[in-house]
Amino acid sequence: MNHYELLLTHMGTVLHLQYLVPLLVGTIAGVIGGALPGVTITMTVIVVLPFTFGLDPLQGLAAMIGVYVGGSAGGSITASLIGIPGTPSAVATTFDGFPMTKKGEAGRSVWVGVWSAFIGGALGGLCLIELTGPFASLALAFGPWEFFSLFVFALSMVAGLVGRSVTKGLLSGAIGLAVTIIGPDPILGVQRFTMGIHPLEGGFDFLPVLIGIFAFAQLMPDVEQLNAYDPTKAVAATKLSLKVSHLSVFWDILCRPFILLWCTFIGIVIGVLPAIGGSAANIMAYDQAKKFSKRPEKFGTGIPEGIMASESSNSANVAGSLMMIMAFGIPGDAVTAVMMGALTIHGIQPGPLFISQHPKIAYGIYAAYLVALPLMVAVIWAGSRAWMRIIMMPKSMLIPIVLVLCVIGAYALSNSMKDVYVLALFCVIGYAMVKARIPLAPLILGVVLGDQIEANLIQAVSTDANPWLFITRPISGAMLAASVLSIGLAVWQHRRETKRRAAAAAEEEDTDF
Repeated sequence: MNHYELLLTHMGTVLHLQYLVPLLVGTIAGVIGGALPGVTITMTVIVVLPFTFGLDPLQGLAAMIGVYVGGSAGGSITASLIGIPGTPSAVATTFDGFPMTKKGEAGRSVWVGVWSAFIGGALGGLCLIELTGPFASLALAFGPWEFFSLFVFALSMVAGLVGRSVTKGLLSGAIGLAVTIIGPDPILGVQRFTMGIHPLEGGFDFLPVLIGIFAFAQLMPDVEQLNAYDPTKAVAATKLSLKVSHLSVFWDILCRPFILLWCTFIGIVIGVLPAIGGSAANIMAYDQAKKFSKRPEKFGTGIPEGIMASESSNSANVAGSLMMIMAFGIPGDAVTAVMMGALTIHGIQPGPLFISQHPKIAYGIYAAYLVALPLMVAVIWAGSRAWMRIIMMPKSMLIPIVLVLCVIGAYALSNSMKDVYVLALFCVIGYAMVKARIPLAPLILGVVLGDQIEANLIQAVSTDANPWLFITRPISGAMLAASVLSIGLAVWQHRRETKRRAAAAAEEEDTDF
């Protein structure tokens, strides 16, 4: 069978009830989780995760892909209706979505976002299908030297790009790496840094660490602000109507093909770059759309270009992240990190050989992603009235439910209280990091890649003890150089921003006098 015959075959498989039901349930959960401010797609996929343990790998992945696709579009609902982004990746949608709603065009605001997400996601899916194979072939040419340098580059990039402080970004990545050296080493299984504590001999499982870091750290700020919750916006949202002419919405989108294609491309590229995610993609795409627009002064007043730029890139970002995990075994963001953990539980290792060794799952992922897009549109259309009421759900009810599900999910990984203790430990660590304004993404990437970095370093040195090979091998040397440049660029940008803020503060003081 050729490429597309395999895809059609697996599309038929995914449309069977045993796969379609988990995909639909995941999509509904994703839209709801995305629409609820503060819950985020990562939190939703963590809550859904324990319910997938009893399913086969493709069923579980279908549910998580549904969450991913549904959540990426669901965040735009709240962003457009009440001006509060349901997810970090919908921040730029608020810039024009909410002003359009305030002008009495709530339906147009929401559906420009939804249809832009659908089209951007479909174009991203085409790239996912066509480029994952060549990416995997490229990865097959990598030796341990190249993989070591690639993983170092991934860490250096995210450490430099996340947060205002480069030092804090690097510290976060270092903490993630330190977590992976506790317990057996990845090659010989020799115990390290266990301090004679028996539960540490197995090391820290990735998923309890991720759940702890993200769940508690993201929910506690919401707990602190419970008394500040203002339901008036949500009450006003229930009075809005989402009725609109879909033909006029399609015209809003398709009459601006360059912005649509360019912002979709930006979303795919940002998705491929490790751990940067949709929160960067939508802001960057919005900025690019404004620069290329014939009416940049109108941005922020409620025009379709701003919404379609943000949502098309946001949706395409999902395809880019899936491409990276399938071809290189590197998660594009926290959601694909959870997927990677779920695959590992089933004994499946994503990476260069993933497509050839597990074609059913690989093509099943392609098919599930493509089926999830129309499901997402159908779910949002069918539940258009319900979204208004979901927005009103008080966080005092929602947060305890999410926390209980997170604890159940951690325990269900191996039916062991050890994972619950790990969850509790990293809840405290994550909350402390948030309070110290230390970014969480580099830590997660460090935990994901730590064993891989160490294993490839040991394999490279065992194959040839010459350390200069890391530099003299072209691909490896280029990526190590790119790592240095990435950190250097981040330091330069940080210093420039610090000087700019200092100059602005000095100018403000002068005007006061």
